[in-house]
Amino acid sequence: MSTAEVAGRRAEVGGHGVGLGAAAARQPRRASAWGSIRRQRLALTGALLVGLFALVALVGPALAPHGPTEQFSQDRLQAPSTAYPLGTDEFGRDILSRLLHGARISFQVGAIAVGIAGLVGIGLGLLAGYLGGWVDNVLILLMDVVFAFPAILLAIAIISLLGNSLTNAMIAIAVVYAPTFMRVVRGAVLGVRHTAYVEAAVSLGAGTPRILSHHVFPNITAPLIVHASLNFAFAVLAEASLAFLGLGNKPPSPSWGSMVSASYGFLQLAPWAAIVPGVAIALTVLGFNLLGDGIRDALDPRTRG
Repeated sequence: MSTAEVAGRRAEVGGHGVGLGAAAARQPRRASAWGSIRRQRLALTGALLVGLFALVALVGPALAPHGPTEQFSQDRLQAPSTAYPLGTDEFGRDILSRLLHGARISFQVGAIAVGIAGLVGIGLGLLAGYLGGWVDNVLILLMDVVFAFPAILLAIAIISLLGNSLTNAMIAIAVVYAPTFMRVVRGAVLGVRHTAYVEAAVSLGAGTPRILSHHVFPNITAPLIVHASLNFAFAVLAEASLAFLGLGNKPPSPSWGSMVSASYGFLQLAPWAAIVPGVAIALTVLGFNLLGDGIRDALDPRTRG
C-alpha cells in the first residue's frame, strides 16, 4: 500500500471518528436539559402536574360524566359519592364535570394570553435592546407606565373598557404581562448585541431584521422558555382571579375561579364545592412554577454538575 493510500485511510478513519465524536457530543447536549429536570424531584413533579393539566384540558370534556351546565335539582349540595365523585354545587351540577370543562378554559386562556404577551413583548424587547437610543428610552417609559398600575387593577380596567368577555379577559392578561417579556428580552439582547457573531453579521452587511431573527433571537431563547412557563402559571391565576370577581368567562359556563366564587357562600354546608376548584388552581400554578424553576436550572450551565 502506497503512502498516499495510507494517508487517505487515516484521514477517512479520522473523519469518521470526528463525525462520531460530534454526534456523541450533540446527543448528551440534547438530553442534558431533560436529564437535569429528571434528576430534580420537584421539577419532575412540576412536569407531571403540567402534563396532567394539559391532558385534562385536551380530553377532559370528553370524559366528563355530565354536561357542565346540566342540573340535578334533587341532588343539590351533595357530598362526594359514587354518583358524584366530587359532589355537586348549589344548583345540583356535577363538580367533576365542571372541573374537567373548566380546565380547557384555563388552558386556553393561559396559552393565548401568554402567546400574545410573548409576541408583543419579544418584538418590543428586541427593538429596544438592539437599537437602543431614543427607541429604547420610549419603550422603557411605556413599560414603566404599565408597571405603575397593579396587575389585577389594570386588567379590570381594560375589561371595563373593552367589555366583559373571555376574549377581552385574555387581551387584558396579555397587556398586563407583555412588559415582563419585554424586560427579559431587552436584558438578554443587551448581553449579546456586542458579541463577535453579531458584529460579524453587521460587518458583512446583514440587515437588522436578519440579525435579530438569525443571530440575536436564537441565543436568548433560554430565559424566554423559563419566563413563558412561569407566566403561564400567572395567567391561569389571573383568569381565576378575574372569574372570581365575575369578569371574563360568564356563568353558567364553567371556570375554576367562578366555581370558587359561586361556592363561597356555602363553605359551611358544602366546603368541597369551593375546595375542589381551589385545589385545582393551586396544583396547576404550583406545577408551572416547579417546572419553570427546573427548566431554569437545566438551562443554566452554572448549576449543572
